[in-house]
Amino acid sequence: MAVPARSFQMVIYPVAQVKGYMKEEGLDERVIFVAPTTSIQAMLGGDVQFTGAGSSALVSMARGNTPLKVIVATNDRVLQWFVTRPEITSPKDLKGKKIATTGVAAIATFMAKQVLTKHGLDGNKDVIYLDVGQGNQLAALLGGGFDAAILSVEQRYVALDKGMREMFFMGNEVKNSWGTLATTDKLIKENPKMVGGFVRATIKALRYLRQDKEGTISAMLKFSGVSRQQATRVYDDIIGTFTRNGVVDDETQRNDLNIIRQVTNTNETMPNARGYDFSFAVEADQQLNKSGWKP
Repeated sequence: MAVPARSFQMVIYPVAQVKGYMKEEGLDERVIFVAPTTSIQAMLGGDVQFTGAGSSALVSMARGNTPLKVIVATNDRVLQWFVTRPEITSPKDLKGKKIATTGVAAIATFMAKQVLTKHGLDGNKDVIYLDVGQGNQLAALLGGGFDAAILSVEQRYVALDKGMREMFFMGNEVKNSWGTLATTDKLIKENPKMVGGFVRATIKALRYLRQDKEGTISAMLKFSGVSRQQATRVYDDIIGTFTRNGVVDDETQRNDLNIIRQVTNTNETMPNARGYDFSFAVEADQQLNKSGWKP
C-alpha cells in the first residue's frame, strides 16, 4: 500500500494493519511512502497493489486511458483551506494578489478558481497563482511575499496561530472527494478476493476512526509524528468529513472528473464508471452491517 503523505486521512491504513483488520482478511499489508505519480507507475508495474493517490490515478486515466479504478473515497469534503494575510478581509481584496499553491495545474488550484469565481472574482484572471513547491505554501505565506495560500489542515493551524486569516474551507465551497484509494483493473479482474478483503479492512478502519477518538489520536501520533494537542485538534475538526462506507455519490464523482478534465486540459468527459468502482465498498458495508460488526 503506497501512501503519498503522513496526513490524517491516510492513518486508516496503518490502523487497518495494527488493529488486525488486514490480517483477518488474510492480507499482510505494508504501508510505504511513495510520491503520487511514482506510486501509479509502481502499481502498474506490480510493485504495489494499492495507492492512496486516487486523484493522481484519475489524472493518469484521463491523460492516457490507464487501466485503473478508484475503489474507496475516504473523505467527502476537500481538506484544503484558503488562508490569507490578516489585512485581506474579503475575496475582492485578492484581486491582483499572489497565491501560493503546490502547482498551477494542481487539483486544489482548479478548485480555488471555482471558489473565487463563486465569490465574485474571475478565478482564472483576477489573481496570480504561483507554484512554490510541495509543502512550501505556508512558509511562502508567512514570509510576506504572498498574499494567500492553499493549505493543508496541519499547515492551516500554524498559519492561524501566526495571525493569518482563514477565508475559505474548501470542503464547504465545492462538492468533491478527497483521499481516495485506487488499484488496477488487472488486480480487480484477476484477484477480486484480495481487493474485496483490502476494501473491507479499510471500511472497518473508517468505522474505527469514528468510534474510537483516543485510539485514533494515538495512531496519529505514531503515524504522523504530530503532538497530541495537534492530533486532537485535527480529529475534532475533520472527523466529520470521513465517509461512513467509503463511497461518494454520483454528483461528487462527476465533479471530481470535471476537475480532472480541467487539470488535463481535455474535452472528453470521462463516465463515472470509467473512473470509479465502489462495488467492493458497498458490498463490504452491507456485509458488516448484516453481521453487526463494530470496532
